[in-house]
Amino acid sequence: MTAPAVNATTRVDASTLPDERWEDPARGTIRFRTLISAPQTATCELVCGVAMLAEGETFALHAHPEAEVYFGLEGSGEVMIDGMPHVLAPGVALYIPGGAVHGVPIARTAMTWFYTFATDSFADIHYRFLHESPE
Repeated sequence: MTAPAVNATTRVDASTLPDERWEDPARGTIRFRTLISAPQTATCELVCGVAMLAEGETFALHAHPEAEVYFGLEGSGEVMIDGMPHVLAPGVALYIPGGAVHGVPIARTAMTWFYTFATDSFADIHYRFLHESPE
């Protein structure tokens, strides 16, 4: 069997993927579905997915070396980026620089957004949550 070509057209249906969560609930109650990420998909250079928060849920403050983009799909709420609140709503894109501390301390309404990183695999992203001891 031949492995699929990297950078070939790849189609992923988000509705067929299971919700993922952090193992440690202190990282937040956020749910997400990773759409594009090697080796699950025959892709490189980009990781993307959809993140979901129900009203009252959280995504703890964290940072990672990779820059990230959020694009609002449903609902609206505040994303903290380096101590400043930014409204994320349908049609709004937020660029989050690499190393910036960001998260959603509490979702006041349900929120869904698309996220993307310029890296090959979700496993390449080294999250540092503020409540965790540095490695």
